[in-house]
Amino acid sequence: MYCGILEKVEFIYELSMENNKVKENIQKIFKNWNETIIWSCLQEIMGEIHTNLSEDAAMVILGDFAFYAGNPSEELVKYKPESCKQDFIIMVPQNTNWAELIEKCYGDKAKKVTRYAIKKEMDIFDVEKLQQAVDSLQSGYALKKMEEAEYNMCKENTWANDLVSQYKDYKAYKNLGLGIAVLKDGELVAGASSYSRYDKGIEIEIDTQEDHRRKGLAYACGAKLILECLEEGLYPSWDAQNKWSVALAEKLGYHFSHEYVAYEIMGY
Repeated sequence: MYCGILEKVEFIYELSMENNKVKENIQKIFKNWNETIIWSCLQEIMGEIHTNLSEDAAMVILGDFAFYAGNPSEELVKYKPESCKQDFIIMVPQNTNWAELIEKCYGDKAKKVTRYAIKKEMDIFDVEKLQQAVDSLQSGYALKKMEEAEYNMCKENTWANDLVSQYKDYKAYKNLGLGIAVLKDGELVAGASSYSRYDKGIEIEIDTQEDHRRKGLAYACGAKLILECLEEGLYPSWDAQNKWSVALAEKLGYHFSHEYVAYEIMGY
């Protein structure tokens, strides 16, 4: 959440959206960029927005993702907010000019990757088919809505951390998050959860413990999470890291939109 202009570091500010003029300007910079992480930041629900002195460029950052828009700014691309503790970030440029600047600033540290956007369509889900997917869960496994015990299991397991990593504690997750855990003998083995939250929906994160992959667990818990979202009037947004994720999304009823370029930066 924003608390006014928190800091000024050389050429970079963290913005308060309380100023209507600033808010309108930043919204114009990100206009027509159909990404829920951007919406989460613009709506002051999660994440941060940073800009340069002229306010003609902006970066939104939430978790492992940073989106850059407006007039390309080397200061913004090089800037790491104090709140960002990790050494890894996925930078998403608005256009080729931003992409070239990222490559210039980070060189070999910038791994260019292709990600896959999924269409955001409100009334496409077949509830009956989704329930069949839930019912396809193999014997010996159980689905459970994420509560405090499951939240803590995610925190304790590196492979599952991203399911809840954007919520500082269970209270925050209970307030904004939504998730489904897959348990076997009381142990967390897979899950589908809200990586982030915006006013009308969530961004889905799905992870499976390596020993339990290729058993349909992601399919079953993903379907259950979508059903929970529909029940609560939330849109379950999906962005795919790879073609396997695209295939799973399509199996659950989504439709592919387009490819886009991102940069994975190690040693951020």
